[in-house]
Amino acid sequence: MSTDPLIDRLATDLRPVRRRTPWRDAAILLVLGISEVTWVIMTGLMRPDMPHAMHMPSFWWKTAGLAALASISGVTALLSLSPTHSPRRGLRVVGGVAFVMLGLGWLVDALQAGPAVLWHRLDPAHGLVCARKIVELSLPVALALGLLARRGAPTDSRGTAWAAGIAASAFGALTFALACPFDDPLYLAVWYLSAGVVVTLATRLILPLLTRW
Repeated sequence: MSTDPLIDRLATDLRPVRRRTPWRDAAILLVLGISEVTWVIMTGLMRPDMPHAMHMPSFWWKTAGLAALASISGVTALLSLSPTHSPRRGLRVVGGVAFVMLGLGWLVDALQAGPAVLWHRLDPAHGLVCARKIVELSLPVALALGLLARRGAPTDSRGTAWAAGIAASAFGALTFALACPFDDPLYLAVWYLSAGVVVTLATRLILPLLTRW
């Protein structure tokens, strides 16, 4: 019995899919990230003490650490969209970088003179606002990764969703770091991490529902 009629019926409604390339996907994320940074600068949201902050070790610890997390998790998420790549190794690297970043943060904190009251350092009134803005700035990247994922074929959908969530939250935190006047490692460990957890968990739960996985 010929299967040609069945194959023809199954292929009737199919449309050609534009071939994706990791470089083009990475360029999309890079342009999106630059656009968000430009928006922060053009709207006057840049922290007013930036000239002074650029001489502070805590500022560079925060910026370099977030840039590393955003880059590694973004690359991991994009590579995992191919069925030949697993995101697990990249996720382990992200975890290691986050651990090192926190360790260096406590070292920077210990080297800075002047003890502060815990509640004053956490500053919940500003901390909650910071966390909300990080979540908002993470949404465009999360959406972009979701759209890119629809054209991919990951073999580890959970790992890809985790990587996408971490990448989105790291991009959002990195963008907001340019406007945030707080460099206290304890403050960042609480509020930046809280926003990252919210974005990552939401992406892990929602992304598989919006894709073909």
